[in-house]
Amino acid sequence: MDLQLTGKRALVTGGSRGIGKAVARALAMEGVDVALLARDMEALSQTAKDIANETGRHVVGVAADTADSVAVREAMIAAEQALGGGIDILVNSAGIFPVASAIETDLDEFDQCMAINVRAPFQLARKFIPAMVKNNWGRILNIGSSSAYAGFKNTSAYCASKHALLGMTRALHDEVKADNVRVQCISPGSIKTDMGRQVVGQDFETFLDANEIAQVALDILSMDGAMIMDEVRLNRMVIR
Repeated sequence: MDLQLTGKRALVTGGSRGIGKAVARALAMEGVDVALLARDMEALSQTAKDIANETGRHVVGVAADTADSVAVREAMIAAEQALGGGIDILVNSAGIFPVASAIETDLDEFDQCMAINVRAPFQLARKFIPAMVKNNWGRILNIGSSSAYAGFKNTSAYCASKHALLGMTRALHDEVKADNVRVQCISPGSIKTDMGRQVVGQDFETFLDANEIAQVALDILSMDGAMIMDEVRLNRMVIR
């Protein structure tokens, strides 16, 4: 059974570009009011304006560096205030992709990767889960990666963070599923985004399209029956 999402409120991190932007637009097209969270306020404002004009929904931008836990805490409060209520849907899409050997990756870079890719989603989930449980409805969708299921040279910090995000998703879902709160993960391969351009040795033209991933995300978030797609891997047909 599919659920009508009209009137729900969503927070999408990394919402100014890439997958986050595509998911935010898809949600707004379905009648969801959306808060976008990212670092670049100029890009956020433009993206929020574009999506609002296209969909007629209330779309706002909230600037914050997700590596900074204090900034994230303030952004969560600002997002709720801007949307006029609690968050029903949380999409954790913000992430960084450091490319370097383990020897060349210093601990500050490792910590930053874990803070943005893992700690921020955990912090956001902790904030919004209690109200979701109280309302007996909620959705948390974490944007993982094919690197959550494998290891690749020169991406040890990134792979570690995506493995951690997948494990956290599994654990959180087990904690709150009895309260009709679904915590799910999409793990796509390389995508045609600015981050995807950092992938070397592969043909960018074969990469996945962010809008296709957003459609899968929307389908998952709309499901409200007995079946759940708790982990979804999205891979390319052709790799070269």
